[in-house]
Amino acid sequence: MARRANPAFAGGVVGVSILALVYATTVASVQHHTYVHVMAGLLWTGTDIFIGAVLGPVIGGLGEEESAAVFERLTPKTAFFLPSMAFLTIAGGLTLALRLGIFPHSGSWLALFTAANVVPILLLLGWRLNAWSDWRWRAAFAVGTVGSLAWVATTIGQFQMTSPAIAVALVLVTVLSVQGFGFLMPGEIRIYRQMTSAAPDASVISAIGQQNAMLGGVQGLVQLLLILDMVYLRYGGF
Repeated sequence: MARRANPAFAGGVVGVSILALVYATTVASVQHHTYVHVMAGLLWTGTDIFIGAVLGPVIGGLGEEESAAVFERLTPKTAFFLPSMAFLTIAGGLTLALRLGIFPHSGSWLALFTAANVVPILLLLGWRLNAWSDWRWRAAFAVGTVGSLAWVATTIGQFQMTSPAIAVALVLVTVLSVQGFGFLMPGEIRIYRQMTSAAPDASVISAIGQQNAMLGGVQGLVQLLLILDMVYLRYGGF
């Protein structure tokens, strides 16, 4: 996949995202931390909206061969770019909220948030990639499920309501995360498998690609709601 995307691009976008998060959460000022979070969110949201509202309808008017050709070039890059921006945005936002002290009673909420993301995503990966019998998926599912639920069990006794804006943000981020890592990413992997198979099927590549483009548009709309919630959080709306 990295070779198809261009190794420099794939390594660069992942590496820069990791470095940006490390910088934001260690030595960066609050202003720089905010900048990293906001810019990653803009790139993530803007790309999803562009794919769903502009690129999707254009590709939808193409034939299967032309549509498949576009997704064969696009998918390897989005497979690295979008998950990197999503992870940087989410992790940067959570750590910023903790840093600013606007995430009360975070312990039990973070545990519930982790379980609500990890378990469905792993289940969807197993289903979408037909990996139920793969020992690697079983091992990941066991570790992720047991670990996240154990965290919930150790913190649920201290559960108290957090701020409404934070609760809304966690729900919206969960929707984005499960949809992105549980539907969009497996779709990209299936496109790649089809591209590299002995007899690539253009109709399959086109169908999965257009489904991902539509879901990308839905992601963009949910992200706009999340931005609205962040504005309310920042300026004390609720």
